[in-house]
Amino acid sequence: MVEIAGVGRSRPGRLAWRFLLPAAVFALVAAALAWGLGRDPRTLPSALIGKPVPDFFLPPVQGRALGLSSEHLKGQVSLVNVFASWCIPCRAEHPLLMRLARGGTVPVFGLNYKDKPAEAAAFLDQLGDPYERTGADLDGRVAVDWGVYGVPETYVVGPDGKIAYRHTGPMTQDVVFNQIFPLLSRLRAGAKE
Repeated sequence: MVEIAGVGRSRPGRLAWRFLLPAAVFALVAAALAWGLGRDPRTLPSALIGKPVPDFFLPPVQGRALGLSSEHLKGQVSLVNVFASWCIPCRAEHPLLMRLARGGTVPVFGLNYKDKPAEAAAFLDQLGDPYERTGADLDGRVAVDWGVYGVPETYVVGPDGKIAYRHTGPMTQDVVFNQIFPLLSRLRAGAKE
C-alpha cells in the first residue's frame, strides 16, 4: 500500500483541538448560564440610585385629570409605580398598591408604560386607582430615562427628588414591610435633620 503524505493521517495536535475547543466553548456557555440563572432578577442594579429623578412631564391617563412630572416628586417621600394594563404581574400587585394608597403611608404615583389610552383607563376603572397622579408614557421614552427594564417596577423617591430604591417585578407584602417601609422611615428622618 502506498501512502500519500498528509492523507489518511491526522496529526495528534489537530485531533486534540477538534475536541478541546468545543468543550471549552461549552464550559464557558454553561458557566455563564449558571451564573445568570443563579441571580435574583429583582436585584438588577440601577445607575440612578442616589441621582435626581430625570426631568419629565407626562399627560394624565385617559379619564384622569392629573398628569405626572418630575416636579411632583420633590418635597416628600413618594412611591412611583411603573405599570401597564397588558402586564399580568401588574394586576397581581395592584391590590397591594390599593392598600398602600388607602393606608396613606406614602403617596403613590403611577407611570403608565406603553399602553393604549382606553385600556389604561379601563384597567384603573376596573381594579381601582391607587395613584394620586398618573402619567401616560405612550412611547416609553420617560421609562427609558428612568432605566426601566420591564413592568412592573417601583421606585422610592426621597424628598430631595432623588431615587432611593428600585424594585423590579411585582411588589409583595414582604418587600413592602421589610424593605420599603424601613426606607421610608429613614428618608423621612433624614429630611427632618
